[in-house]
Amino acid sequence: LGVDYVIESTGLFTAKKAAEGHLRGGAKKVVISAPASGGAKTFVMGVNHHEYNPREHHVVSNASCTTNCLAPVVHVLVKEGFGVATGLMTTIHSYTATQKTVDGVSVKDWRGGRAAAINIIPSTTGAAKAVGMVIPSTQGKLTGMSFRVPTPDVSVVDLTFTATRDTSIKEID
Repeated sequence: LGVDYVIESTGLFTAKKAAEGHLRGGAKKVVISAPASGGAKTFVMGVNHHEYNPREHHVVSNASCTTNCLAPVVHVLVKEGFGVATGLMTTIHSYTATQKTVDGVSVKDWRGGRAAAINIIPSTTGAAKAVGMVIPSTQGKLTGMSFRVPTPDVSVVDLTFTATRDTSIKEID
């Protein structure tokens, strides 16, 4: 087909093995634009992109939009020596294509059955766990929650954390 790079953003091929189908079809590289399973290395620009090895990494994940927001903040806290002992992240996240447009039944959970454009819907997020994949020193130290809100665009992440050493607001600013 003459395709060198595939940006896998359908949401259907997020497992490494499934995304490798693009390689079998002739592509040279695949970037999954979501959290991936099955051993695909996850990269966030500005955080761990320097670990990319073109000879080794043919199917990679660029994580989620929330992870791309959270990971650089955590990276700075770790890099500047503040550290993260524990942390809670909350994302206020625009609704997505996987949500219902009108109230209905959801196989996953009852909250998922609410109409996205007129409800604030508490949900889960894998972003805190994904940051641990990108910054291994934070594995198991972060947790998170999500609120899906009735906006088609724009999201925000809030991080509340305990530093690994004594510090001050002035020092962090």
